[in-house]
Amino acid sequence: MAVNSLDLISLTTGKLSADAVSESVTCASCGAISLFIGTTRDNFEGKKVIRLEYEAYVPMAELELKKICSDIRTKWPSVRHINIQHRLGVVPVTEASVIIGISSPHRSESLEAVKFCIDILKATVPIWKKEIYESGEPCWKENKECLWADGGKDPNG
Repeated sequence: MAVNSLDLISLTTGKLSADAVSESVTCASCGAISLFIGTTRDNFEGKKVIRLEYEAYVPMAELELKKICSDIRTKWPSVRHINIQHRLGVVPVTEASVIIGISSPHRSESLEAVKFCIDILKATVPIWKKEIYESGEPCWKENKECLWADGGKDPNG
């Protein structure tokens, strides 16, 4: 799999910035920048969530993220820049866990590519989420989109 120099991926414990991701995919030949920002919400099934904690198998996660970039470039050849940022460690309520930015000459390609990216990321990348509730008990969450959780079904049909 060839790695494109216009693809940026990062797994970090630092706070994510939508502005930084947007700036990193900006280019003069593109009329569209699409962003997806996934944030920590304060509730799940009636329980008060106080934070999330993410862990990853980093070498495999990076390889899977590079594969997603390659797949995006195959499906949408006009996509110019891709930036996928995922936070690890503690992510407080309202802060971003994941930010995806994709630029293309026209909006449809970047919008479709961003949706594909987050769907496939949640289905294939070995990043695990633990919800910490106000009551103190933690709960590891499995992605419903996860390919290994539903017998290999592709979330995109």
